Amino acid sequence: MILRCQTGYETHLEREIRPLGLAPRNTGPGWLETNPVRDLAPISDLCFAHTILLDPQVIAGENFTTLGARVAEYFFATTRTERFAGPWPLIFDHAAGQDGLGRRADAVQKIFAELLRPRMSRVAKLATPALLPRPGLQRGLFVYFTTFNKAHITRDLIHGGQRRMADDRLAPSRSYLKIEEAYGILGHEPAPGETIVDLGAAPGGWSYSAAKRGARVHAIDNGPLKSGARDNPLITHHQQDAFHFDPTATAEPTLASGHSALRTPHSAFPTDWLFCDLVENPHHVLDNIVVPWLERRWCRRYIVNLKFGRVDPLALLKEVRTRIPAAKIRHLHHDREEFTLIGEIVPPAQI
Repeated sequence: MILRCQTGYETHLEREIRPLGLAPRNTGPGWLETNPVRDLAPISDLCFAHTILLDPQVIAGENFTTLGARVAEYFFATTRTERFAGPWPLIFDHAAGQDGLGRRADAVQKIFAELLRPRMSRVAKLATPALLPRPGLQRGLFVYFTTFNKAHITRDLIHGGQRRMADDRLAPSRSYLKIEEAYGILGHEPAPGETIVDLGAAPGGWSYSAAKRGARVHAIDNGPLKSGARDNPLITHHQQDAFHFDPTATAEPTLASGHSALRTPHSAFPTDWLFCDLVENPHHVLDNIVVPWLERRWCRRYIVNLKFGRVDPLALLKEVRTRIPAAKIRHLHHDREEFTLIGEIVPPAQI
């Protein structure tokens, strides 16, 4: 297998997979190669792995024409009895740190496309140059170059859900990209009429993301909101400490619609969403916000960042998985020294 991660976090990924009996045979910037596994379940929910190429074959060649022809041979051989009913991902990518490797991958892809179109024109038209948004197992063609003359190629890939997001000029901060990315992993995003409590909101990137979808936001932070979050009619700014905010408090303002600002008619919870992105010790956030909020069922869905820059990230990851086993934990494309907890609390009637 080839496990890919954000460049610079290869050691974290290696430490994460060792308890599964896996060890890297080869490694490079942003990738590890390991032996294959029969059971995909344990590797499908890794935190630091963004994608996993399953049982890839190695193709080699001295020039891009030869490499493109070998990619085509592999694809034609593996699609003899396969039907393509809809869009399928066609991804040519490359390891970091080697000047010109991206141009080599692009050149090989061009040769492959020229061979594919006349033989499988309808299939070629269905190809999409990006992973499908949904996390999980994907079927397509994935070619990953680790050197100029060698690539790993497979039809099957596990996608953790991490992906680059488009910026918004009105977003108050870069952290806006993290919350946008997290929605796709959860499979839900805020909707009109829902309520959000955003702890540690300033300067307001996460609050703005929810408000632009029509949700009502309580932004909790002593600091100021900026840009698209400042003076936004759907965002109420509470200048107070995030650790002492109680969403069940009755002295909350009501909206023009007459509904309580923290409770919606369709929700069995005080608030629909908990957002939390605090620059605090992660254990303090876990002990005093995340666990109490989830145990008290104060929110229906949650997206929380835990900063691990000053703690052992793998020890923290193990602790979070033990204490909150239902959470999806991902090192996002837009995360740095942090990982993101993403999850949903099942209402009592559905248990």
